[in-house]
Amino acid sequence: MKVNNVERWLRLFFGVVVLLFAGIIYAWAILKAPFASEFGWDPAQLSLNYTFTIMFFCVGSFLAGLLTKRTTPRLRILVSAALLFVGFFGTSRLTPGISIVWLYVFYGFASGLGVGLTYTTVIGLTNAWFPDKKGLCSGILLMGFGLTSLIIGNIADAMIKNANVGWSATFLSLAIALGAVLVLASFIIRGPGEDVIFPEPGSAKKTARKLPKKAAKKAAKAAQKAKKAAPAREFTASEMIRRPSFWLMFVFITLLASVGSAALALAADILQELNVQSPAAIIGVISIFNGLGRLCCGAMFDRLGLRKTQYFISATAILAPAVVVVSILASSLAVGLLGLALCYFSYGFAPTISSVFASNFYGMKNFSLNFSILTLILIPAPFAAVLGGSLYQSTGSFVTPFLILLGCSVAGLFINLAIREP
Repeated sequence: MKVNNVERWLRLFFGVVVLLFAGIIYAWAILKAPFASEFGWDPAQLSLNYTFTIMFFCVGSFLAGLLTKRTTPRLRILVSAALLFVGFFGTSRLTPGISIVWLYVFYGFASGLGVGLTYTTVIGLTNAWFPDKKGLCSGILLMGFGLTSLIIGNIADAMIKNANVGWSATFLSLAIALGAVLVLASFIIRGPGEDVIFPEPGSAKKTARKLPKKAAKKAAKAAQKAKKAAPAREFTASEMIRRPSFWLMFVFITLLASVGSAALALAADILQELNVQSPAAIIGVISIFNGLGRLCCGAMFDRLGLRKTQYFISATAILAPAVVVVSILASSLAVGLLGLALCYFSYGFAPTISSVFASNFYGMKNFSLNFSILTLILIPAPFAAVLGGSLYQSTGSFVTPFLILLGCSVAGLFINLAIREP
């Protein structure tokens, strides 16, 4: 049965909506405000919560990959719904004076684990509908995941600041909304049947004969690129991790994600240093670049190929922390906004290039598990935020941490140059 294009684009739309809600972990720069003002927890402690959240997100993602062939997607998403509800409900019940460990348990452990389960499940099932548009599908899905701060984050910020609502009721509302969306998603999100036939990579060649000369040439070129992009064989997870290409890419994406991870966690503090009184609204706008980075990376891969896309990624990752350093030294808000936007933009590349890399180098048969293993790069990456927060506490400036991040980006460039398709 030939694939129904309307159906698969609807599947993609549903996937984006689910990931838009699941991306709530990226709104921590906004959601952490009451814990700093009312609970008295310092930036390093709150950055550690973000680190725990990302770590357990990776664990949840890995578990989803391991359980792909042993459980149903519905069960994994329902478990995710329960974890997110418990996580945000438990956080809403915290009171000043309580140990910060409970924040780590509810928000870091439960919510992070729940988001990870949904993340890999939704991306794996939705990507299966687009074997001919891997980069575009991954980019659109992950754009939704990255835009949460702008949409849901700003709604939550307005609710927190509303005297009639407050932060506790806001977290309770998020618990209910996240649980409801994911329960509904468990009945909607699914992969294509085995009898579904997708467009062949070489089908553009047949179409080319019916097109004008210039269009025919472009169609034939696209067909050749699609054929070249198809993996020569399907790799299991154990085969993948034995390839040098995997470890080079793993380290490269870890360094890339470190820059964005630090920027996401410390953005509000950086803006306050640049004399911004209410950074939440600005962070919401800047977060657009996180989503654009994801979409741009996927589109570039489909159009230019993996190698050129990687060069562009490295160039942006080097420029981003350098601009932040200049803004702090010059005390320039305009340059600071540009630097943070570039950090968010480059961070958006990390998940998309991970998805494209897993499918393009190692095939779709074991994609969920292979992709979940690559997602583990986010376990070491958030420690950049902890290091940044600690260095800021000791030096009183963000210059040193972002100079270190600049060094990581330069090192990433050389690693990037060494990556070869297996």
